[in-house]
Amino acid sequence: MPALYVMIPIAIIIVALAIWLFFWAVDSGQYDDLDGPANSILFDDEDPAHKAAIREAEGQPDKDRRGD
Repeated sequence: MPALYVMIPIAIIIVALAIWLFFWAVDSGQYDDLDGPANSILFDDEDPAHKAAIREAEGQPDKDRRGD
């Protein structure tokens, strides 16, 4: 029983630290771009189709397409 008097406050401190680290990561922008790193592995930087997809994702018009 005396061990619980030590373990419970330590567990609460660890949980509070984990919650603080999570909110720090969100506030510092760690989760802003989840798709970019995944796509950068799959596509070559010199591929014009890939650059068009990046422009489309950013909301810029695609220069390679014709406005038919």
